[in-house]
This record gives sequence, C-alpha cells and structure tokens, in this order.
Amino acid sequence: MTTPIRIGTRGSKLALWQANWVKAALQKDHPEIACELVIIKTKGDKILDVPLAKVGGKGLFVKEIEEALLNGRIDLAVHSMKDMPAEIPAGLCIGAVPAREQPQDALVTRSGGGLDTLPQGARVGTSSLRRSAQLRHHRPDIEICGLRGNLDTRLKKLETEALDAIVLAAAGLKRLGYGDRISAVLDEATMLPAVGQGALCVETRADDATIRPLMATIDDAATRTVVTAERAFLHRLEGGCQVPIAGHGRLTEDTLTLTGLVAGLDGQTMIRDQLEAAASEPHRAGIRLADRLLERGAKTLLEELQKDA
Repeated sequence: MTTPIRIGTRGSKLALWQANWVKAALQKDHPEIACELVIIKTKGDKILDVPLAKVGGKGLFVKEIEEALLNGRIDLAVHSMKDMPAEIPAGLCIGAVPAREQPQDALVTRSGGGLDTLPQGARVGTSSLRRSAQLRHHRPDIEICGLRGNLDTRLKKLETEALDAIVLAAAGLKRLGYGDRISAVLDEATMLPAVGQGALCVETRADDATIRPLMATIDDAATRTVVTAERAFLHRLEGGCQVPIAGHGRLTEDTLTLTGLVAGLDGQTMIRDQLEAAASEPHRAGIRLADRLLERGAKTLLEELQKDA
C-alpha cells in the first residue's frame, strides 16, 4: 500500500500514545503499510474552563474526528472508548477494539494513602459526575472540586490548587508511565468504572474495503464482547456526560458478568445491579441489565437528572 493510512487523533499526550500504539500494532502485522497521524482539535479540547457536564453530552472528544472520517480526510480514528457516544454515526463503525488496559479508577493523593486515609472535608478533584457521585456516596464529607485538562495538567493541579487527591483512569496513568503516581486503585464496590474505560476504539468507515480487513489483527474478541455489553447498557439508558452512569463487564470462559449503576448527583441514591449471561449475547445482556435498573427506579432518577440538566 503506497498511500499512507491517515490516523485521526486528538493532540493530547495520551491520545497520541494511543494513536501511536495502533500505528505500531498495524505496522507490526502489516509491515508493508505506512501510517501517519492527523491531529484534530475537538470541542472538548477547546473548552477547558467549563465542566464537561455543562458543555454537552458524550461526543465532545470525537465529533470533529468522526466528521473527518466521514469526509475522507482520515482513514481511521483512534478514541478512548469511554468517550464514544452510545450511537455511532451512519456510515461509521467500530472497526477494532484492542485488548483492554486496567479499567478501574485510580486515586492520586498528596499523602500517598487511599480514600479512607483522606482527612475530613478533603478536597478531591474530578469533573466526572460518575466519579463525584460515587465519592459522595462513600465519603459524604468530601468536597468535590472541578478538574479539567489533560493528564499532566490534572496531576499538576493536585499541587497548585491545594487538592488532597484527584481521581483519574488507571489506564491513562499506566500508558503514560505514571503508574507510580497511583496511591490506590479504587475497587469496583467503591468506584464502578465508566463504560468502555481502559479500552480503545478504532473507528472506520463501514464500507471501506481497504481499511476494514486490516482491523482483524488488532481486534481483541474478549474485550469487544465485554465492551459491546457495556455500550448496549449505556445505549438503553440513553446516558451522556450529564448523568452518573457506570458499567463494567468481566468475561470468565463463556460467562459474562455485567455490573451497572445509575446514581443521583449527591450520591445518596445509588441504583446498582449485576447479572450473568452467555458471552455469546453481550448486547442482550446490556439491555437486560439496563431494564432491571430502570424498573428499580433508574427511570425516575434519569428523568429528574435530565430535567435539571
């Protein structure tokens, strides 16, 4: 293939790490191809002084890249799966889901201790409604402080904004070599991860007969199965950034275990459930779990949250 494959990505260090990982993986399996990165600035990159929940729903970090994919400016796009809206635009598809990095959230503290060691009234930085709701549920005394910016910026703000701790995805810290900054990995009973957290999404045009066959070598079947279930759960709940929704699946041989959660903003209301299903039916499992939560009160809670948004 003489024409380089153009890989669309955001320009942050983490986004570039992810895009370069996909580039290297493709070239390892297909040494005959050339790849080049095309950096695209998204709305989420441009608006840094407003909490994500107030800027808009999911898609803040992918829309402009998807537009470039649709109009042929790039050939494939690399995203963090947790940034992906539940619905993919017509004409595009998830071409590959590489093997997942650790999906849990990590606590980075000034003291080096875990959540229980934080002082009364500790200042904890996060702009995620999902994280703040679960933190408030376990530690109602905590003061949540808004935290935007790339990973380096957020780590610096731990010191410059007099925070006691910040919450970040463990995957991002590990990918950029900051694993030693993790004070504690938050267990899923305390902090259920975001749908797709720790996984990458390689998006392609659905009818691209040149690019789509290349995806098979970087697609991980187990990760795709679990992420499919999580995303079906999210889609059924019609969740976006304005709503505290969490979902995480695990695969053990032929059994998929899926856990989901919908929370009130204050963390007092927490509707959570888990189910086991056949690994061969991940989409159905996600819908079933969402329906169970909706029946247990999530429907009313989501309606209230959307009304207040």
